[in-house]
Amino acid sequence: MITVIIPAFNEEKQIEKTISAVKDVFKNTGENCRIVVVDDGSADGTWDVLKNLAKTDAALNAVRLSRNFGKEAAIMAGLSKAGGDACIIMDADLQHPPEIIPEMIALWKKGYEVVEAVKEDRGRESAGKKIGASLFYKIMYRLSGFNLENASDFKLLDAKVVKAILQMPERETFFRGLSAWVGYSRTQVHFKVQNREYGKSGWSRVKLFRLAVTALASFSSLPLQFVTFIGILFLIGSFILGIQTLVMKFRGLAVDGFTTVILLILITGSCLMISLGLIGTYIARIYNEVKARPRYIISEECGPREESIQGRKDS
Repeated sequence: MITVIIPAFNEEKQIEKTISAVKDVFKNTGENCRIVVVDDGSADGTWDVLKNLAKTDAALNAVRLSRNFGKEAAIMAGLSKAGGDACIIMDADLQHPPEIIPEMIALWKKGYEVVEAVKEDRGRESAGKKIGASLFYKIMYRLSGFNLENASDFKLLDAKVVKAILQMPERETFFRGLSAWVGYSRTQVHFKVQNREYGKSGWSRVKLFRLAVTALASFSSLPLQFVTFIGILFLIGSFILGIQTLVMKFRGLAVDGFTTVILLILITGSCLMISLGLIGTYIARIYNEVKARPRYIISEECGPREESIQGRKDS
């Protein structure tokens, strides 16, 4: 049994086609398939479509969140409902082609516990988004050691990997990072990003920036060390400048003026504000974790409910 998890947000026109495409692929694999669609607080008729489909489709489990908690929370909600021996996470817009699922299953059967689908290209993304994504992944690799270049949420995870991810208590999650952090034997398949038929991406630049900050703060505390590094540099610089100032003073070469003083104040003030901002980012994460609010709230659920991987007892 393989569970396919599909987070959906405002996919009223697309979701039925996506579910049908996934089922068609599994008919040719001979594997049992269960589909869990998580409606992440859609404002259109996505939930109505899912409810109607769940009434006649015994393999479909539809879950509705009480509001839009974000894709990361929707994925975690789907994982909590996953059952069977493995699960596949994919997008609802068919930009993740279901046609490569048989290849992912074949690699899983060979013994790989994580099969990652990696983008050969980024499709019709704007140049700005492509540059921003590349820069983010390079920074992420330097800070955390995880190479997520061209990574996607399109993955096959063995049941033991899903269970390990669900045991992590953190509230603000970055799924791609978590799936890399847990380790296990892993391999990759490549795919070309397909074009969307309906609607547009729900990822605005602001949401992408917030996700990037969450990812960097979740997997590295190195930015906090930059504060110490900058402080040391300024200490050395101030020591050298202090000696130079005293020498010029004793030699009677000191020139009246405020240019140097003003520049030093501006540079020091900027560094202090940046440092406080970095510290504030980590304090905000601590604050959110200490509140211990749930990652998501499920308001409705339709379709069959099987024992989840999280609740399964290991033999």
